[in-house]
Amino acid sequence: MASRKDKKGRVLRKGESFRITDEMYVYTYTDPFGKRRYTYSKDLIKLREKEEQLKRNQMDGLDSYVAGTADLNFLFDRYMSIKTELRMSTKANYQEMYDRYVRNEFGKKKIGEIKYSDVLFFYNYLITDKNLHIGSVQYIQRLIRPSLELAVRDNIIRGNPANGVIQQLKKRKEGGSAYVRHALTLEQQRAFLSFIDENPLYFRWKPLFTLLIGTGCRIGELVGLRWEDVDMEKRVIDINHSLFYFAGRRNKTAQKWVVNEPKTEAGKRVIPMVDTVYTALMEEKSRQDEEGIVCKSKVDEMTGFIFCNRFNEIYTPESINRELKRIIENHNATEEVRAVKERREAVLLPHFTCHHLRHTFCTRLCEADVHIKVIQTIMGHKDIQTTMDIYAEVTEWKKKESLNEVFNEMKLF
Repeated sequence: MASRKDKKGRVLRKGESFRITDEMYVYTYTDPFGKRRYTYSKDLIKLREKEEQLKRNQMDGLDSYVAGTADLNFLFDRYMSIKTELRMSTKANYQEMYDRYVRNEFGKKKIGEIKYSDVLFFYNYLITDKNLHIGSVQYIQRLIRPSLELAVRDNIIRGNPANGVIQQLKKRKEGGSAYVRHALTLEQQRAFLSFIDENPLYFRWKPLFTLLIGTGCRIGELVGLRWEDVDMEKRVIDINHSLFYFAGRRNKTAQKWVVNEPKTEAGKRVIPMVDTVYTALMEEKSRQDEEGIVCKSKVDEMTGFIFCNRFNEIYTPESINRELKRIIENHNATEEVRAVKERREAVLLPHFTCHHLRHTFCTRLCEADVHIKVIQTIMGHKDIQTTMDIYAEVTEWKKKESLNEVFNEMKLF
């Protein structure tokens, strides 16, 4: 039973009531949709604070009901529904990333309850507990921040709690954290390629990995590379498209491959062949001609892809990374035994992916003091800051190495 007076005999305001059964204060109001809503508190002062907030929201035109009931998943799905300009592959990447890391946990938080500290805590959790690279967290930020911005523009919330979070996270990079995607050292690079070259089990992979290390191609660009994109006479490789493997649940068609045009003009580029890349391609062409290998895959009328698996079909990026993992594990196991026998320090390979090989190529260019604009062009970086970040990392490493050499030569310690 509700009363207009509380147990202390105080007369309550319009819309307020006191429930005698559980001694709960209740405020009754009508939301923007004309529906009756209720807010509760055991304390009259706190109830009136809620009333004032509701009134302020109403004055500001904020829909506090939606903010209180709709979650981040609702916002993201709404945001994706209006991004009609996105390519199918991009949209699939967004959906896959969001579903994997956000939807089942953080995505269920109510819009009005999300604070800046909640977003920061969530991103820290992804890095420390899920072992995500800062780049992956930035990718997720590109999904969460604009979704919340949609709520700001729709007058659901006052401010965007995701603003400035990445800048705060990046401060942790100071002093050397695990955020930087490290390239292979020159010693590791040589050990990796030598192991493939000497091992009959992996020898057929040498041309593919040589091109990744020797051109800095993205994996989608490499699997989409055709013989007609390669000019052996001029020794250049024309990067004019990439392939995206779209085999998720959202793609119910028989076609699992999609041709992507470069997102920007920077993505379209011509890469000069270094001698090792030229030799690798010549060897691959000779092997395919000798064995009568022709890639059977056809994607949007494109044929003649260079690299294909034992079924004469295009490699998926996942299959290449799986093979890379096996090679690394076998190399390290073999190297540890060999190093003990030869009484030397083992050259072990860290866990890395195809994208690390692209980073490795860029690092070699930086180490050789190639002009930064040339590196940007060859890598296809839209933003020179991306190139600058890698260049700065290499420069810092070279600075330390130079100091060590000086001190060792002078025998100061």
